[in-house]
Amino acid sequence: MANVIKKPGDLGSWLMHIFLGANAVIMLYPILMMALSSFKTNKEIFTSPFSLPRSFSLDNFAVIWSQTNVPRYFINSTIVTGLSVLVLLVVGTMAAYALSRYKFKGNIMISLFFLSGLMLPLRLAIIPLFIQLKALGLVDNLLGLICIYTAMSLPATVFIMTGFLRSLPSELEDSARMDGASEFRIMVEIMVPLITPAMVIAGIYNAVPIWNDFFFPLIFIQSPEWKTLAQGLTAFFGEYSVNYGVLYAGLTLAALPIMLVFIVQSRRFIAGMTAGAIK
Repeated sequence: MANVIKKPGDLGSWLMHIFLGANAVIMLYPILMMALSSFKTNKEIFTSPFSLPRSFSLDNFAVIWSQTNVPRYFINSTIVTGLSVLVLLVVGTMAAYALSRYKFKGNIMISLFFLSGLMLPLRLAIIPLFIQLKALGLVDNLLGLICIYTAMSLPATVFIMTGFLRSLPSELEDSARMDGASEFRIMVEIMVPLITPAMVIAGIYNAVPIWNDFFFPLIFIQSPEWKTLAQGLTAFFGEYSVNYGVLYAGLTLAALPIMLVFIVQSRRFIAGMTAGAIK
């Protein structure tokens, strides 16, 4: 009887594994084809697009590194993404800590103000935003992009961090206050280590769209030396021809950093997602 009851569960588990495996193949196959195509010549891509490369030549990557501005674009994207995420995590954590752990007049209004930022896309205000940044001298400047991405992603960061901070027991802070710890020390040494998974979630959640964004660099960056990677790769699309081998090499380099960050932080990311689901 026990075996009969167990079989439907086993069948459901097998079906779930099959579904997840098929979904993983569908998601990873284009990335694999892109990476393999980066080792091919243009002729090989057109004659046998779905086959393995005849030789894993690094000529396309050598062209990317020595004959294009991709290394400069890569550095620009790294600076913009890294500083934006750093500012988001610092400011977002402090704002979320104040909103979730302290009761003061206007707390609800400030929370609603941040929530309204999730509903209003910043792209709707592109004209006044351009006028404002031009007045501040931040057009054609990486600092202008950092300010835009910080303002755009701060509501989601505060929303994620507030939910995790509210789930922590207040006894942790009370015991630290009885020992004479300051409010800043309580936040940094007690609360922040407990919400590290939430910070990883917020960091990856914001880093991916910032790294891949094409819209705001297209509007606010004109000089070639300040272009980001997503914007700079469009230079490979010629008027009459496209070197797809070099283009795929550039796309592979563009996708690699985010994939490595996710792989390195996958345990904390999954732990944060699981904790959020349970809470």
